[in-house]
Amino acid sequence: MSPTFDSSKVTVIYVLGGPGAGKGTQCAKLVKEYGFCHLSAGDLLRAEQNREGSDYGTLIQTCIKEGTIVPMEVTIKLLENAMQAAMAENRPGEGWKDGRGRFLIDGFPRKMDQAIRFDETVCLSSVVLFFSTSEEVMEKRLLVRSKTSGREDDNLESIKKRFRTYKNDTMPVIEYYASQSKVAEVEATGTIEEVYALGSQAARDALSGKYTRIIA
Repeated sequence: MSPTFDSSKVTVIYVLGGPGAGKGTQCAKLVKEYGFCHLSAGDLLRAEQNREGSDYGTLIQTCIKEGTIVPMEVTIKLLENAMQAAMAENRPGEGWKDGRGRFLIDGFPRKMDQAIRFDETVCLSSVVLFFSTSEEVMEKRLLVRSKTSGREDDNLESIKKRFRTYKNDTMPVIEYYASQSKVAEVEATGTIEEVYALGSQAARDALSGKYTRIIA
C-alpha cells in the first residue's frame, strides 16, 4: 500500500530531542520563516484526551501521566488527520502550491515501529531535526516551565520517567535515521537565537533536497 502523501510533493521533517530540548520554541520560529505547518504529537494527544466523546481519552491520560508512549495507531491517525486538514486549507506560500505541503512533526516518532509505520503508510520523511543537549539542561528548563505550563507531566517524577523513555525508545529511532544520513543534529544548549541559526540551516537543507529520500 502506498503512503497517503507523495513525499516528492510533501516534505515531512521529524523534530526530535529530549523533553525540554526546546523543540516547540524552535518549531514556532521555523514556521514563521519557512511557512511550515507545525504538528505537535503531544498537543494533538492532549487535545484528543480532552475531546468530549473520545474513545482514547483515558488511555492517553494514563500514558502521559506515566511517561509512557501512546499506542502508535492512535498517534499516527491523529497526525494523518491533521495533515489532511492542513492540505485542504489552501495555505499561502510557495511551499503549499500545486498540491505541495511542508510539515514539522514535533515529538514523533518516539519508537521504531512508529517511524516505520508512518514512513510506509502516511508520508516518507525527509530528515530528522535532532535537538541535543544534556539531561541537566533539560531538567532545569522543564522545572522552570512547570511554573506556568499547567502540564501534568511537568513535575520531577514524570520528567525522570520521560527521560528514561526517551533514552530507551527514541534514541534508537535517531540512530536508525542517522544510519541513512537523514539526521541533522543541532546543539541545543545555547540561547534560542544560537540554536535557531543551526536549526534554520538544517531546514533550508531539507527543503532544497539535500537529504536523499531513502526507503528502508
